[in-house]
Amino acid sequence: MKLKAALFCSVAALATAGVSAAEPTPAERAVGYRKGVFHAIAWNFGPMAGMVKKEIPFDADDFALRAQRVAFLSTLPLEGFIPDSRVGNTDAKPAVWEEMDEFKSMMQTFETEAATLAEVAKDANEVTAVRAQFAKVGQACKDCHDKFKED
Repeated sequence: MKLKAALFCSVAALATAGVSAAEPTPAERAVGYRKGVFHAIAWNFGPMAGMVKKEIPFDADDFALRAQRVAFLSTLPLEGFIPDSRVGNTDAKPAVWEEMDEFKSMMQTFETEAATLAEVAKDANEVTAVRAQFAKVGQACKDCHDKFKED
């Protein structure tokens, strides 16, 4: 429970960072929220990628903690894709709103794969399985980015 509270506070802080004194619109708040969530995911994903690629030493405890965080964070972004948030400072392609069912499906795949990674990462002796599942999470990210995120 403490982890969820800490993650929520971190995401909330990231989502509101850099907001001007003027009251943001709901769309601006939604964009800031989802960017904050995705930033927190990347913050945790990067070190795991380094471990999987053997660029940094594999630390099973750190990997498991980061996988748990990503699994939780993966449940959050969809809430930030409200109808009016397709404009402004966003990297989301119009296809998100034009093909919302497919976007939701891809987000669900990411969520499912991230949850599986968190489970697999609990067993420090299964580095091969961790690497394989990490690749599935990475592929879920790539598939969605290729279709729905501006470069």
